[in-house]
Amino acid sequence: MRHFLPPPLLLALLVVAAPGRAAPAARPPNFLFILGDDLGTPPISAYGSTYYRTPHIDTLARDGMKFTAAYAACPVCSPTRGALMTGQYPARTRITDFISGNPFPFQLLKQPDWQKFLPLAASTLAEELAARGYATALFGKWHLARAYTGPESIAEGPDRQGFQEVFITHKPKSTDDPEKDAHGVAATTARALDFMERNRARPFFLYLPHNTIHSPIMAPRALVAKHRARPGSDRPENNPVIAAMMEQFDDSVGRILAKLDALGLREDTVVIFNGDNGGLFADAAQVPHRGGKAQLHEGGIRVPLLIRWPGVVAAGRVSGTPVSTVDFFPTLLELTGRPAAPTLTIDGVSLATHLRGGPAPDRPAIFWHYPHYHASGDGGPAGAVRAGDWKLVEYYEHTVAKTGRPPELYNLRADPGETKNLAASDPARVANLLSMLAAHRGATNAQMPSVNPAYDPAKLKTRNLH
Repeated sequence: MRHFLPPPLLLALLVVAAPGRAAPAARPPNFLFILGDDLGTPPISAYGSTYYRTPHIDTLARDGMKFTAAYAACPVCSPTRGALMTGQYPARTRITDFISGNPFPFQLLKQPDWQKFLPLAASTLAEELAARGYATALFGKWHLARAYTGPESIAEGPDRQGFQEVFITHKPKSTDDPEKDAHGVAATTARALDFMERNRARPFFLYLPHNTIHSPIMAPRALVAKHRARPGSDRPENNPVIAAMMEQFDDSVGRILAKLDALGLREDTVVIFNGDNGGLFADAAQVPHRGGKAQLHEGGIRVPLLIRWPGVVAAGRVSGTPVSTVDFFPTLLELTGRPAAPTLTIDGVSLATHLRGGPAPDRPAIFWHYPHYHASGDGGPAGAVRAGDWKLVEYYEHTVAKTGRPPELYNLRADPGETKNLAASDPARVANLLSMLAAHRGATNAQMPSVNPAYDPAKLKTRNLH
């Protein structure tokens, strides 16, 4: 907790200090990063839902800053997590699909042979913070190793990437018992509380990437029944099982925030609440957004972002500036007082000045590159760019094979639900945004799909479980 000295006493201390001796450096802030799985904005009541109830999460918006145009770096999980760790776009790391993905051998386009783990040579956020004296821990989902579970995944685990304490959890099987902490929320929370207790006297980076609300969705039966009985539970955007899962998730956040208060660390801790991609449309419509997970419409990439740092981030502030997962790496490092080294390749921009009340960072655009098929996708492999209020989605079947869906253009300020494709009426803007996307792919050495010689419409694979 910060303690402020009255000016006379502060001056006296400065005078008494030995000549030439520098004043002790202020302790850098703790970072508590909570990441929801398949979590768009709809299940967070701070973003307007009247069905889902998340009172503890909502306090982060009340006491901190809410971003209304926050984006995941990819519409599926592993690439976003890689972007968080490195500050680089998935196109650059080539972790462009979830690990290990699905081959889709008979589709029109052949997917590139993407990177299926985070290389140990990568400079990660955890490594950078550990080098600055931080205690680092990951409790929850990693999903950046070649294998999903151990022991094969150990060689590329988070403990090899700067995390000093690790507890990895996984999504449940559909046959698991929902009464027994199927998504690991309770187990993750218990470890988080213990970690903060033990590291209260030093700066820490606590990363809590939950498996909630990833499918298979399940929660204790009594809790589901409670939400099923509430008005609105029959609407396509309101799923009582997800509501029950969000109640458990919210309770976890409440316990963790209460622990920060009990330890006197509220003012010393930057709390970040975020999602890795939009929600699965099959589980719940992503109203007011179009589409869902694995799609480059807003429902697949628009995510919650709430940041609280009392005394630094103004309470109740709302920012509409577009931000991306790649921005966390440079932001957190700058907030330590030691920005990222200029030798590091970073695609993100620091939000530190903006968080302190300054203007939004000046950036030309935010980009997405998803050269893959997915059972929950819409239109096949695609890329997207948002420049100001304008967003363009480029479908690679059209780019590469001259078929499929042509580019779509939307003005998100006028049409946040992406209902009016303006491409035909504004070809010059389409051409300009397509050029920006091509330049982004060139700058990041992005892998593109190619025409598939084994294409067979009769054998198209549709199964995709992640």
